[in-house]
Amino acid sequence: MMQRNTSVVNQMNLTDQDRLEDMLSQEKYLIGAYSTFIPEATCPQLRQVLTANFNDCVQNQYTVFDQMNQMGMYPVKPAPMQEIDAARQKFAQLKQQMG
Repeated sequence: MMQRNTSVVNQMNLTDQDRLEDMLSQEKYLIGAYSTFIPEATCPQLRQVLTANFNDCVQNQYTVFDQMNQMGMYPVKPAPMQEIDAARQKFAQLKQQMG
Protein backbone atom coordinates (compact mmCIF):
# COMPACT_ATOMS: atom_id res chain seq x y z
CA MET A 1 0.00 0.00 0.00
CA MET A 2 1.31 3.46 -0.91
CA GLN A 3 1.87 5.93 1.94
CA ARG A 4 0.68 9.50 1.54
CA ASN A 5 3.10 12.34 1.86
CA THR A 6 1.72 14.09 4.96
CA SER A 7 3.08 17.51 4.02
CA VAL A 8 1.32 17.38 0.64
CA VAL A 9 -1.97 16.36 2.24
CA ASN A 10 -1.68 19.16 4.82
CA GLN A 11 -1.06 21.71 2.08
CA MET A 12 -4.28 20.68 0.34
CA ASN A 13 -6.48 21.62 3.31
CA LEU A 14 -8.49 24.74 2.56
CA THR A 15 -9.57 27.17 5.24
CA ASP A 16 -13.07 28.59 5.49
CA GLN A 17 -11.66 31.85 4.14
CA ASP A 18 -10.14 30.03 1.13
CA ARG A 19 -13.49 28.45 0.33
CA LEU A 20 -15.45 31.67 0.78
CA GLU A 21 -12.98 33.65 -1.34
CA ASP A 22 -13.30 31.04 -4.08
CA MET A 23 -17.10 31.16 -3.91
CA LEU A 24 -17.05 34.97 -4.02
CA SER A 25 -14.71 34.94 -7.00
CA GLN A 26 -16.89 32.46 -8.88
CA GLU A 27 -20.07 34.46 -8.27
CA LYS A 28 -18.35 37.64 -9.49
CA TYR A 29 -17.20 35.80 -12.61
CA LEU A 30 -20.72 34.51 -13.29
CA ILE A 31 -22.23 37.97 -12.79
CA GLY A 32 -19.84 39.35 -15.40
CA ALA A 33 -20.62 36.53 -17.82
CA TYR A 34 -24.39 36.89 -17.43
CA SER A 35 -24.17 40.66 -17.87
CA THR A 36 -22.53 39.98 -21.25
CA PHE A 37 -24.87 37.17 -22.33
CA ILE A 38 -28.22 38.75 -21.37
CA PRO A 39 -28.10 41.75 -23.75
CA GLU A 40 -26.99 39.50 -26.61
CA ALA A 41 -29.76 36.92 -26.20
CA THR A 42 -32.52 37.34 -28.78
CA CYS A 43 -34.89 34.67 -27.47
CA PRO A 44 -37.21 36.15 -24.80
CA GLN A 45 -37.38 32.87 -22.87
CA LEU A 46 -33.59 32.58 -22.83
CA ARG A 47 -33.27 36.18 -21.66
CA GLN A 48 -35.72 35.39 -18.85
CA VAL A 49 -33.69 32.34 -17.72
CA LEU A 50 -30.40 34.23 -17.94
CA THR A 51 -31.83 37.16 -16.01
CA ALA A 52 -33.14 34.87 -13.26
CA ASN A 53 -29.72 33.19 -13.06
CA PHE A 54 -28.04 36.61 -12.95
CA ASN A 55 -30.29 37.72 -10.08
CA ASP A 56 -29.52 34.50 -8.20
CA CYS A 57 -25.78 35.10 -8.65
CA VAL A 58 -26.12 38.67 -7.38
CA GLN A 59 -27.91 37.41 -4.28
CA ASN A 60 -25.37 34.60 -3.78
CA GLN A 61 -22.49 37.04 -4.14
CA TYR A 62 -23.97 39.31 -1.49
CA THR A 63 -24.65 36.38 0.85
CA VAL A 64 -21.02 35.20 0.62
CA PHE A 65 -19.69 38.75 0.96
CA ASP A 66 -21.91 39.41 3.98
CA GLN A 67 -20.76 36.18 5.65
CA MET A 68 -17.12 37.09 5.05
CA ASN A 69 -17.73 40.61 6.35
CA GLN A 70 -19.39 39.30 9.52
CA MET A 71 -16.45 36.92 10.08
CA GLY A 72 -13.94 39.78 9.67
CA MET A 73 -12.56 38.30 6.42
CA TYR A 74 -13.74 41.16 4.19
CA PRO A 75 -13.92 44.29 6.32
CA VAL A 76 -15.36 47.44 4.77
CA LYS A 77 -15.43 50.93 6.12
CA PRO A 78 -18.48 53.13 5.74
CA ALA A 79 -18.12 55.90 3.18
CA PRO A 80 -18.36 59.45 4.51
CA MET A 81 -21.54 61.25 3.43
CA GLN A 82 -19.44 63.76 1.49
CA GLU A 83 -18.05 60.97 -0.72
CA ILE A 84 -21.51 59.49 -1.23
CA ASP A 85 -22.89 62.88 -2.31
CA ALA A 86 -19.94 63.41 -4.68
CA ALA A 87 -20.52 60.00 -6.28
CA ARG A 88 -24.25 60.71 -6.67
CA GLN A 89 -23.49 64.02 -8.32
CA LYS A 90 -20.91 62.48 -10.66
CA PHE A 91 -23.24 59.70 -11.83
CA ALA A 92 -26.18 62.08 -12.20
CA GLN A 93 -24.00 64.20 -14.51
CA LEU A 94 -22.96 61.11 -16.49
CA LYS A 95 -26.58 60.02 -16.83
CA GLN A 96 -27.59 63.47 -18.03
CA GLN A 97 -24.74 63.53 -20.59
CA MET A 98 -25.75 60.13 -21.95
CA GLY A 99 -29.27 61.35 -22.54
